[in-house]
Formats: sequence, structure tokens, C-alpha cells
Amino acid sequence: MIRSFKTDLRWSDVTPRAAFLNRRQIIAAGMGALAAGALARPAAARIEAAASRYSTSEAPDSLETITGYNNFYEFGTDKGDPAAYAGGLTVDPWSVKVDGLVDRPGTYDLADLIKGQPLEERIYRFRCVEAWSMVIPWIGFELSGLLNRLGVQSGAKYVAFETLLRPEEMPGQRARFIDWPYREGLRLDEAMNPLTILATGLYGDPMPRQNGAPIRLVVPWKYGFKSIKSIVRISLVDKMPPTTWNMLQASEYGFYANVNPEVDHPRWSQASERRVGAGLFGGRQDTVKFNGYGDQVAGLYAGQDLAKDY
Repeated sequence: MIRSFKTDLRWSDVTPRAAFLNRRQIIAAGMGALAAGALARPAAARIEAAASRYSTSEAPDSLETITGYNNFYEFGTDKGDPAAYAGGLTVDPWSVKVDGLVDRPGTYDLADLIKGQPLEERIYRFRCVEAWSMVIPWIGFELSGLLNRLGVQSGAKYVAFETLLRPEEMPGQRARFIDWPYREGLRLDEAMNPLTILATGLYGDPMPRQNGAPIRLVVPWKYGFKSIKSIVRISLVDKMPPTTWNMLQASEYGFYANVNPEVDHPRWSQASERRVGAGLFGGRQDTVKFNGYGDQVAGLYAGQDLAKDY
């Protein structure tokens, strides 16, 4: 039987939306550490006071949309392939090799790698080079915190990343149209920007395999292919590293890959985008330069010609 109750609560008693969303930070602090195989310290000690100041106020897309519509070519080229085939990926144990121009190189167990890094919820806009977009509530920590802990040497100018190479579990790697493993890179100042995070979860839970478990890069002002998934190697280097899509077709995919409606892809316009959660034929909106994060990142490119350094 359904019962109704009288209450003296008023709308002014309703928890504000921002505070309600903030509950996931507490969940994430524990879940993210458990996902890495570590016991979490008290959640309050892991969350900074300014945990959500970089988040957009836009409503996130649904978990079903975020996990069901992906580019992760290690599992296939169709948008549904990652969800269909990533379930067999072994993510525990997981280790990441750190090498190059760092004071503390080595192969780190994931729990040791992220130890002491304050997890936050960051609700970021996500823009694919294919002109579709989402809004995603990531759980992660600033890459700069990890790099500072590792000790970046003075000669380092770039950070290079590699994805896991395991064709027996990643069937898309059996096709040789890409020179596996997948590679990406950032200029050091981009990597140190506070918007750049390593994500270990989304929607308060550990990262789904199809979204890049157990740890991936998220760079919200760049096209999505820069945000490399399932990372197993981080290298500090003095020269611009080779990156997968740039190696495949440099005229279409530059190293920087900043979201820019003023610079079209050779085969389509970048002036607008389709919000995936709004349906196939709805939700078209104008694209904003740097994906709307220009206030935080435009200064990184002062003096650069972004039509040339695309």
C-alpha cells in the first residue's frame, strides 16, 4: 500500500543542485581508490575545497549514453563496439611505466601511482573531432600533481602516453590499420594546466572498460582523440612525440587538436556539433573555441597560428 505523508518542508529546504551533485565526490573518493586496488583514506581528506570549480553547469549526459557511444578502436570501429567487446579486458592488476626525463622513473602499480592524489568530480564538456559532443562527470585528479611527484627534469618539454597493447583482449588491435599501441602527447605546459586530469571513474563509479579503464587522460579543450585511454606508459621527453592520428593522416589530425570552429576538418565543418544525448537529429549547437575553456587555456597559445598549429 502506498502511503502519503504531510510535511512542513518548503522549496527553500531542498538541497541545491550543486550540493546534491557534490555527493558523488564522496562516493568517488572511495570507489576510485578501490578501483585501483587501494583502501581509501577518509573521503573528506581526499577532496579539495575547490573540487568542482572547473565543472560546467551543463547537465551531464546519461550513463547509458556515455558508456554506449564511444570511439575506442582497440575494440572495433563502430560506436557500440567498445561496450560490446571491452568486458573481457583485465584491469586488475594494472601498472604504468614512467620513464624519460623524470627524477623517479619506474614501473608503478596503479595504486602506488595515484597514491596521495586528491580525487575530484569534474563535469566537463567533451567534443569529438567527428563533430559530436557530450557532457561527462569524470572522477580524477590533476595530471600536474602526479608529474610534480615524479619530478619533471628541466629538459622535459612534452609528455607522451601509450595505451595498453593486448590483442588477445582488445580485438580491434588485430586489425593493422593503426600502428599499435595507440600513442598521444601533450606539450608540458598543457599537461600541467589544472584542467588536464587523469580520470579513474565517472558518475561516481570506477571507470568502465569501454571508456578507458582503469585510467585515462582527459583534456577538455581538445578533441577527444587526445584523451588517450587505458594508459600503460607516461614518458617525459624533450621533442614533440609521435601521435597516432597525426601519424596516420597529418593533414587531418594535428598534434595540438584544439577544438576550433574556425578551422574545419578537410572533410567536414567544425563550426557546429551534435549533442549525442539529444538524439540523432536533435541537439545541434554552435561549437565554441577551446570547447568553452578559453579563459583557462587560450594563453597557452599566445603568438601561435592555430590554423597552422591545428
